[in-house]
Amino acid sequence: MATTTKKDYYEILGVKKSASADDIRKAFRKLARKYHPDVNPGDKSAEEKFKSLSEANDVLSDPKKRKIYDQVGFYSDNIDPATAEAYARAGSNAGGGFQGGGPQHGGGAQGVPFDFGGFDFSDLVDNAARGRKSSSSSSSGGSFRDIFGSIFGGRGAQAEEGPEPGTDLEYQVNVPFWTAIRGGVMRLNITRQDVCPTCHGQGAQESPGKCPECGGSGQITQTGGRMKFNVQCPRCHGTGKNLTMCPTCHGEGTVTNTEPLEVRIKPGTRDGQRIRLPGKGNAGAHGGTPGDLYAIIRTGDHPIFHRDGDDISLTVPVSATEAALGAKIEVPTIDGRALLKIPPGTQSGQKLRLREKGVPSATREGVRGDEIVEITVTVPMPRDERTKELLRELAKLNPEDPRAELWSKV
Repeated sequence: MATTTKKDYYEILGVKKSASADDIRKAFRKLARKYHPDVNPGDKSAEEKFKSLSEANDVLSDPKKRKIYDQVGFYSDNIDPATAEAYARAGSNAGGGFQGGGPQHGGGAQGVPFDFGGFDFSDLVDNAARGRKSSSSSSSGGSFRDIFGSIFGGRGAQAEEGPEPGTDLEYQVNVPFWTAIRGGVMRLNITRQDVCPTCHGQGAQESPGKCPECGGSGQITQTGGRMKFNVQCPRCHGTGKNLTMCPTCHGEGTVTNTEPLEVRIKPGTRDGQRIRLPGKGNAGAHGGTPGDLYAIIRTGDHPIFHRDGDDISLTVPVSATEAALGAKIEVPTIDGRALLKIPPGTQSGQKLRLREKGVPSATREGVRGDEIVEITVTVPMPRDERTKELLRELAKLNPEDPRAELWSKV
């Protein structure tokens, strides 16, 4: 079993323990540019330095990982926050460390020695098992195994980094008025994370031989205070293989690509509608499933027609005589011309309905909206004396005051 001493991630990045997340990010970027393998081809020391920087940044840039590291003195995915909290509290109660020269006890399944001299296990058990159901006061042995089972990963089974699903993407698609009504195809250029063609999404490439850090065992031994822990090897992720970071994706498993994509618009697609394209989002890492792409529809306007859901509305002018006597007039619809009956005495602002002359529904087969026609009455301009005389005669024949109702409510 390979053994490694405790690593000081703060020292590796050249920052203080009180450094903010922004300070850590800036320090890593500065050093990463200096020691990146692409900048130092063939320089093994620079490559190892870059790996150490990446490992330190991975832990310190994550608040949860950083907290565990600060409490225990190192980080492993097999250490849960409750155990780290118990470890830190027990260590502070013992005066800053686990002191004493008691005998070493075997580590159970893995046979790793632990120095438990002068250590009060009741504190660790009580703190780590807080919130869990205890069967009896004599079950401390079982609680002990529960606590350290999370640290040592059961019997030390080697586990590769698991697949991570890709994230979803949202794109706003501006669809012309007529395309949204009649349907069509919109062509887009989508920028997304795609599977790395070099490492096929694994983030690393396998070279001949064993992992140089763990010697092929998949685990290393780290120390924290007076205790030693077997943890998964950070270089090979517990596989024991000689893995190197992919030079194309730099360990991410994905690369950024821009590709053309067709989005099929159904007839009657509404403004704000979301169209889902399965598997067209960002690619997953380490063999994870890709996310989905959601196209958010934004429909265009028209100079005459106004759309409200599946209904179409417009304003149509009629003459005073058509409004007074009634008439049949032609009005525009999205399908062409249609006849509309104007009832006698129609007032300006009155709305008339043409049923099923609206937009075909995108969700209900065979259903269409209506067309709502708002009437505006145009008043003729008297151009000669004869016209004025006829209008005066009309006024005498219809002496009603159009403002009578208004005055009655004042």
